[in-house]
Amino acid sequence: MGWFFERKLRKLRKLAQVNTSICVIGVPKKCTQKKLPIPNSFVSLGTQTLKYKQMKKITLLFTLLFTCVLLIAQEVRPTRNLIVMIPDGASVSVYSAARWLNHLNGLGHQLHVDPFLTGTVSTFASNAPIADSAPAGSAFATGVLSRTGNIGIHGAPSSNDIFPELMDASRANQPAATILEAARIQRGMAVGMVVTCEFTHATPASFAAHHHNRGNRTAIAPQIAFNNLDVLFGGGNSLVSEAMKQHFRHNGTTLIQNDRAAMLHYTGNRVWALFGEMALPYDIDRDPDLVPSLAEMTEKAIEILSRHENGFFLMVEGSMVDWMAHANDPVGMITEFLAFDKAVGVAMDFAKRDGNTAVLVMSDHGNSGFSIGSNRSPAYQTLSLESIFGTLSQITRTSQGMEALLIDAEPDDFHAIFLRYTNIDLTDEEVQSLLASSNFRGGTHLGESNGRRLSQNITRIYNTHTCFGFTTTGHTGEEVLLASFHPQDDILRGHVLNIQVNAYMQRVLDLPTTLQELTDKIFVRHTDVFSGMNATIDRANPDFPVLVVTRGENTMRITAFSSVGILNGRTFDIGSVAVYMERSGYFYLPKSLREKL
Repeated sequence: MGWFFERKLRKLRKLAQVNTSICVIGVPKKCTQKKLPIPNSFVSLGTQTLKYKQMKKITLLFTLLFTCVLLIAQEVRPTRNLIVMIPDGASVSVYSAARWLNHLNGLGHQLHVDPFLTGTVSTFASNAPIADSAPAGSAFATGVLSRTGNIGIHGAPSSNDIFPELMDASRANQPAATILEAARIQRGMAVGMVVTCEFTHATPASFAAHHHNRGNRTAIAPQIAFNNLDVLFGGGNSLVSEAMKQHFRHNGTTLIQNDRAAMLHYTGNRVWALFGEMALPYDIDRDPDLVPSLAEMTEKAIEILSRHENGFFLMVEGSMVDWMAHANDPVGMITEFLAFDKAVGVAMDFAKRDGNTAVLVMSDHGNSGFSIGSNRSPAYQTLSLESIFGTLSQITRTSQGMEALLIDAEPDDFHAIFLRYTNIDLTDEEVQSLLASSNFRGGTHLGESNGRRLSQNITRIYNTHTCFGFTTTGHTGEEVLLASFHPQDDILRGHVLNIQVNAYMQRVLDLPTTLQELTDKIFVRHTDVFSGMNATIDRANPDFPVLVVTRGENTMRITAFSSVGILNGRTFDIGSVAVYMERSGYFYLPKSLREKL
């Protein structure tokens, strides 16, 4: 096989020397702009390096063939702005169901996203074809592969790695610079995120934080705050610490809490607006006078960010499509996606008007094996549109929204309440199942609990009265849909991998270096940054260790997960977030800090 690879690589290098439109992913852009040869020692996939000497392994056949496809690509002209939109957990069938529901309700058959569909994406973790939102979102944000639960870090190699040649043991658990961080640090762009979950959840954290455990909100929340976003809209008031509030006061960030009107009328340039203690209510459950829609938050974020002279990067997530898929709630899942699709309409309308904005839309993974049609419904293949979607169209609360209405109600009122909000006429047996829910008065109202919460029993009723199927309450591994918009039509087409999406984003933003090169500037082990100096870690507060470095009469103190250092008693901005990884015992920080001592 060696001759085959040699011939292909020779052709690729020859093309790279004569054609300035070639995109060599992972190779500094100046190589192709200046018609320089691709180094013989490597070809690149995403931001990782494949050494040519290692190509003897037969497994590299597939990797190299894939890499060959990556090496030649259409020209991608930079744009001023980039908007990335993620309907978390939205499988292809969710798009289909959303179209049919809109059609039945007289809203047309086409979604806002439909004219821009350009391909599909395979999303996966480093060692598993089925990913959770942490490594899936991190692959989009950083271009590197990691394991389930990892947020914005290089994954540790394992025996099950799908692309073992892309895993580097020397980088395991090293924070990986994200596209959001690069936009702010390298391009001086305004940056923002809009979500419906709490702001520390896996997808937003993947773009603005770094940790091996997606569930460590204590470490993730301050990183997002100290990453100095210009806009953050979402949930999570209970996660804002006093240290974060103090930082907001210092860097001029307005914090708006549970005030939709204040958010909509905000006229400044840097703002966080949070609603709810954790996540926002589901779209059809929310009070529209108190809680903004995802479309409203997206529109306001664009309004604020677009004032910035250097352009902006914005990530928008329809966070809770995924949660409703986990719950097997077809009502919540489809309506959450439709709320997301309205936000897509807002973003695409802006991009078309602006003429200098690119937009990408793709889910991070599938969820639940959702199907239109179920064996529970006899002859379901012959059912009419009304028969399949009619009941769904009349339900005006998610299962959790209905639970909130029933939890304190009198049992005699269950039937009437359910009928009012769903148009479902409950049977006596269905009423009994609700009354026996484990969280309704201890589940003992009628004697023994059935072991399910009210929301779970409500979901069962929804699915009994509709014709949808689910294979699991977890994530699934099929490809997800991709939509792209670019003012010069330099869009991402065909079937791509998650790390290719990141490589495309780097080209759109015209970054001066690769994300890997940025990583090696801002996330360096403290022992390397301060080699030869006295560097110790004060772990008196185990959640927020402090790095103490002394050199002569100078003393520098840097608290974990902060971007503010203290040098001889005076604060300064270190340029990026200092990440502490308890697994390795290292702080990761900018190597330029050495020059301050």
